[in-house]
Amino acid sequence: MVALALHRTYSPLRTLALLAAAVAVLPLAGVVAAAAGGGSADIAMRELGRYAASSAILAALVAIITGVVGTLAAWLVVNHSFPGRGVFAWALALPLAAPAFAIAYAYADLLDIAGDLRIWLRASAGFDLPLNIRTLPGAAFVLSCAFYPYVYLAMRAAFVNQSAQALEAARVLGAPRARTFFRIALPMARPALAAGMALAVMETLADYGAVQFLGVQTLTTGVIRAWFVYGSLASAAQLALPLLGVAALLLWLERLSRRGRTHDTGRARWRPLEPIGLGRVKGALACAFCLSLVTAGLLLPVGVLAASALETTPEWPRLTQAAGRSLLLAALGGAATVTAALFLALGAARLPVTARIASLGYATPGAVMAVGLLLPAAWAWTLVPGGASNLVLGLLLLTYAYVARLMAAALEPIEAGLARVSPSMLDAARSLGRGELGAAFAIQAPMARGAIATAWLLVFIDVLKELPATLILRPFNFDTLAVMADNYAQDERLANASWPALLIILAVLPAVLWLNRKMAQARPGTSA
Repeated sequence: MVALALHRTYSPLRTLALLAAAVAVLPLAGVVAAAAGGGSADIAMRELGRYAASSAILAALVAIITGVVGTLAAWLVVNHSFPGRGVFAWALALPLAAPAFAIAYAYADLLDIAGDLRIWLRASAGFDLPLNIRTLPGAAFVLSCAFYPYVYLAMRAAFVNQSAQALEAARVLGAPRARTFFRIALPMARPALAAGMALAVMETLADYGAVQFLGVQTLTTGVIRAWFVYGSLASAAQLALPLLGVAALLLWLERLSRRGRTHDTGRARWRPLEPIGLGRVKGALACAFCLSLVTAGLLLPVGVLAASALETTPEWPRLTQAAGRSLLLAALGGAATVTAALFLALGAARLPVTARIASLGYATPGAVMAVGLLLPAAWAWTLVPGGASNLVLGLLLLTYAYVARLMAAALEPIEAGLARVSPSMLDAARSLGRGELGAAFAIQAPMARGAIATAWLLVFIDVLKELPATLILRPFNFDTLAVMADNYAQDERLANASWPALLIILAVLPAVLWLNRKMAQARPGTSA
């Protein structure tokens, strides 16, 4: 009888979901174990306060800047008519194609060029210009240029899905536009604003390439410095613990913001609101504001990088090899991550808590994930001697880190795709003799193949731009485009660093355009 009961309660999908969640949790447990069992870590204790303070200030600045400019851009595009509105609706998301470190290289190079202007002004006009980008405010500016699209996309979806009746009632009653925005539209969009700002802060805390190049010491740079410079795993793990705690807090806030995201029901919510035509002056100002965001986040950095790249002859053999490695890791990481996310999504209905646990990885910086894998990596490398074997093991460890870090990013679209499958479809498949796994892969997975492709593309984009985890876990002399750009930048060879940075942007830009188009075609009133 006990065996029969166990047979009836056994669920292969539940088992697969538990395994997928364990993949995301084990590196985090490795961080805690390394911090607790590593003994004294004087480096971490001495530098923790300074790293934590700079991380907190930087995150606060980026949250404020991205929250303001992303919200204003979304409000203008959704609710107003001005020259270029149709183009800016999708162009404002394009800075997602540029890694933050590439934007940092461009502005540092640009302001180095502007140093001649600074010297001339000081000599002839008697005043100076603050042209140094390598400061905490400079880093906040660079990261805001890279991450404001997270807030913009979230707020654009929120404004599109808001009740037309509520905003029309405010207009009929003569409420000024500013009051309508602050008293009606913004309060209804608060969950989306919180989610977008949380994502921007997550990316800020996870960034390494930009802040390290700009000389801003954050917790993430401290983690990597403790490992590479001092060789102290205990210090790296103890510096990673605050990041892990903040990641859990941000994830909780982001999940909390989803409650009540839909504030109204009814068919009126699906009716688009007629945009307000702006006058010549206000329309020109709105166009200039949106154009400045796209220019600061993509057009200007790409132009500066391209001009800088033309000053040097590229090392094509190294570039080609690094590009092939980047694409290989992105393809492998995308496939493995989507597979794990699919297992998790299929079993999430039976174990809803596992999806929340696995989502912690997305809020965790890649450097923290890598530190959590250092102990098992060292143990595995002692068991597998030999160069070729170490290469394979290194690729497996990197792929594992990508899966643990990005599973939640793939989980969202896959869950949305699986929501199209009705319970009656599964019941019909079961009645025809399909088991639980058979019904899942015969019915659910095929119907969600579009969402699965979208999830793979999201992970592909993130892996191409990822730097800290790759820097820590990569096999010896295995450089990706991001690592190659970082190596050049550390040597202050920005012209050489421009080539791999531009290749990353060129590889990611078509994917961002496609994803943006899919979002724009989403039916109003649905979750974006």
